[in-house]
Amino acid sequence: MSKKVQEFNEYRSKMNEKILSGDNKVIKRIFNLDTNAYAEGHLSVKTKELLGLVASAVLRCDDCIAYHLETAYKSGVTKEEMMETMSIATLVGGTIVIPHLRRAVEFWEALEEETPN
Repeated sequence: MSKKVQEFNEYRSKMNEKILSGDNKVIKRIFNLDTNAYAEGHLSVKTKELLGLVASAVLRCDDCIAYHLETAYKSGVTKEEMMETMSIATLVGGTIVIPHLRRAVEFWEALEEETPN
């Protein structure tokens, strides 16, 4: 796994574990709701991840973008599909999304280094 992807996943896992080890029912329910929202349903996991990617880019959350990029990649999303999705995000979010687009492409390339799609 590339260093960039590995560092992101290790930090995310470590902090999620710390957060969820507390007894905050609201936070636990939010995490559970998030997990269940992206499960297979009337929409495929792939479609839901692409929707999550657009929302994350428009909201300018790099951690969320990285998460959805990796999950989308593992769900079989191609680079072309990812770029088309990010083009919609950039259109909706405006030019302020361009720096996040740059980081998204960089993260995607890190994913491709390890396991070509």
